[in-house]
Amino acid sequence: MAPALSEVLSAVPLDVLVSRAHGDALAHLLAALVAGGAIGMERSYHGRPAGFRTHALVCLAASLLMLVTVYQAEWFPGAPETVRVDPTRMAQGIMTGIGFLGAGVIFKEGLTVRGLTTAASIWITSAIGVLTGTGQYVPALYATLLTLGVLSLFRWIEARAPAHKFAHHRIRFDRGDAMGEDAVRALLAENGFALAGLSYALADEGRSFEYQMTISTHDERNFGRLARALDGLPQVREFRISPSGD
Repeated sequence: MAPALSEVLSAVPLDVLVSRAHGDALAHLLAALVAGGAIGMERSYHGRPAGFRTHALVCLAASLLMLVTVYQAEWFPGAPETVRVDPTRMAQGIMTGIGFLGAGVIFKEGLTVRGLTTAASIWITSAIGVLTGTGQYVPALYATLLTLGVLSLFRWIEARAPAHKFAHHRIRFDRGDAMGEDAVRALLAENGFALAGLSYALADEGRSFEYQMTISTHDERNFGRLARALDGLPQVREFRISPSGD
């Protein structure tokens, strides 16, 4: 039976425990945990797939791996001059590995790609972890505050700045009762939309005729207006409006 942790610790001299605990290393890890947790809380608040725990672990892991380069003498006490760990290569490996994790939260829905902002927040969280792991607390603090500012304040600015709102739009009719292209363009213009990339398709084994396109507007409320207008047309069998977003 394996000995309990308390028995193992009691067998180790106190001065050895203290020397190996590295209070400053613990400070590195705690700083990473706080920074990653703060960014993760913002992501969790907005219901993103990678939230509080994910960002905290990413930052903590990056900081922990960078400690290998900071405390090389403790890792390799017998040969400090012959065994060296390149900090830049370690940081490069961390950032590359985190790229695969970030790719897992990106998904495509029609013409819309979602999760890019969350992936970017995971990536910069790992960079902050690298800074805390090497003891660069002030740059890590600045980076954390700036990241939170981008995720929260920039969201507020983006929502109020004049910009085009895009959506993927699909309309389906019975094959013998389809609206003409000019009528579709006029309907969209009446509701405040411009369109691009108009395509045509037969569906349901040729029983339905379908338009697909990308539409844009300055007012997000126009999406609801267009949906109500389409709902009031009896010849429209089916439609879909999918606004793009992060």
